[in-house]
Amino acid sequence: MFRSFSTFNYRIWFLGALVSNVGGWMQATAQDWVVLTELTDNDATAMGITMALQFGPPLVLVSLTGWVADRFDRRRILLVTQTALMALALGVAALLLTGIMTLPLMFLFALGFGITNAFDAPARQAFVSDMVSLEDASNAVALNSASFNMARLIGPAVGGVLIVAVGSGWVFVLNAATFLAMLIALLLIRRNELLPRVKSRGRNGLADGFRYVWGRSDLKVVFIMVFLIGAFGMNFPIFASTMAIEFGRGADGYGLLSSVLAIGSLAGALLAARRDRARVRVLIAAAGLFGVASIVSAAMPSYWSYAAVLVIVGFSTVTMLTTANGYVQTTTDPLLRGRVLALYMAVVMGSTPIGAPIAGWVTDIAGPRAAIIVGGVAGLLAMGTGLAWIIGSGRLRRRENTRFRLTLDETTPITVPRVDPVEFSDEVAASTTPIRTERAD
Repeated sequence: MFRSFSTFNYRIWFLGALVSNVGGWMQATAQDWVVLTELTDNDATAMGITMALQFGPPLVLVSLTGWVADRFDRRRILLVTQTALMALALGVAALLLTGIMTLPLMFLFALGFGITNAFDAPARQAFVSDMVSLEDASNAVALNSASFNMARLIGPAVGGVLIVAVGSGWVFVLNAATFLAMLIALLLIRRNELLPRVKSRGRNGLADGFRYVWGRSDLKVVFIMVFLIGAFGMNFPIFASTMAIEFGRGADGYGLLSSVLAIGSLAGALLAARRDRARVRVLIAAAGLFGVASIVSAAMPSYWSYAAVLVIVGFSTVTMLTTANGYVQTTTDPLLRGRVLALYMAVVMGSTPIGAPIAGWVTDIAGPRAAIIVGGVAGLLAMGTGLAWIIGSGRLRRRENTRFRLTLDETTPITVPRVDPVEFSDEVAASTTPIRTERAD
């Protein structure tokens, strides 16, 4: 389960990311609560707009951010982006502590966080492949998710208590301090032990990554499934905060719901780390479980029964995202990995600007339970999309010598678009894709 820890660089990276992620979740809790209760009067639409501004830039800037992640030193990119995120956190803290923060200013800072994260996310995701071997890449992605969700288990609860105890401004100060852990980790990484990688010399940027994804039916299905759930089902800040208010709870109650969600998320990440590789069938099952659990959670009559179902929601969400991320990382041409991951992150993060305002509007009009049901239906649609692809591609077949039992054939080859043979050889392809492939002429 922890085989990636045998690599020094990954161990240092993991520890730095864990500390930084705890601060990040503390800040996310504080930001959501400030917008919902301090800058507005429980306005879920304003919260949705904040999320849209923060998660919109990865979609708008995807043509640039993926090319940057493929073309330049990812470690240096992360040093710049992490420093910028720390400065933005200090800026928000200063305005909150001096009492001059306004909703328009918070919108501007949310946009600043979004632009910086648009460059940070694809570089950070692709950097994992620079630290560990291909055989350990899926395990490293799953452990990254475990780190993220261990922080999610601690950060929101601590953030909620700190908001009540010392105020939201100091939460941003503490988050800024946690960025130092990531910066120190990046400085301690042994650059001579990073795996060599092919740098893109082309000028087509996103177009190459888009053509590659468009030529892969499996990747298109993965992206569609992630988009459906990301846009309409993963608006947890809106769902959890408004449900906390509906149950008569404050900031500490909201933070606790986020931590409860992380219990299931951590379990999903650790289970994903045990798998030898990412499979689409796991993604489909997780999407279906997410849909059912979300709809059930919307019917829960009390705070604690709602919290209990959130464990299953968190488990299915992280199982789905970790599997999708691992599948994209380990089956993508290394020459285009940064651009394909930028597209993937644009789908995951960029779907929020579409779904968050809608979720906020539905919450304001019909209540949070209706918005949660919409997200659950999106999960069931995602499952149906995956099942339709499996059946249409001929992978689901009747088992020989039986009448009703079915079997899933994972040996059916995937057609992979041809790339420049000068820059990408068949030997590299063979070591990159743990699926059967056949070249498209």
